[in-house]
Amino acid sequence: MALNIVLFEPEIPQNTGNIARTCAAIHANLHLVHPLGYSLDEKHLKRAGLDYWHLVTITEYENVASFMELHGQDNLYFFTTKARHYYTDVEYPDDTYLIFGKESAGIEESILVAHPDTCVRIPMIAEARSLNLSNSAAIAAYEFMRQKQFPTLQRTGKLHTLSWGEAT
Repeated sequence: MALNIVLFEPEIPQNTGNIARTCAAIHANLHLVHPLGYSLDEKHLKRAGLDYWHLVTITEYENVASFMELHGQDNLYFFTTKARHYYTDVEYPDDTYLIFGKESAGIEESILVAHPDTCVRIPMIAEARSLNLSNSAAIAAYEFMRQKQFPTLQRTGKLHTLSWGEAT
């Protein structure tokens, strides 16, 4: 089972860093599709990912066309506000690619038109344009993991119920 988070032309280093941290926490692969709006050496990127970088497998692609050429026949799910299906309506296969577009413009329209059945959206009120990229990726990734019953995640730990007025 492999979960792959794909960022088409991400522009904001903090978002990529936060997504890398999510990938590390759930053992997902991160795919970065150039051009990037920042350098991978940028301090904001590294700071957002904290000390989790060694836990993330990152694959880079020259451009969207090269990614699509290599993975076009894989299980691709495109997150967009233009989709008719909710992200929770999908039963994700074991090897899935959750794809997100750049912050300013999303995923190129021609790709969405070519894949209407695998375009999904996160519901929100009509007045909201979109969610933050790193929040969207986390929502989607944890839905995939929930459907698979969190196979790679730690299920042990001490549960503690707080009483009203008790300090956390």
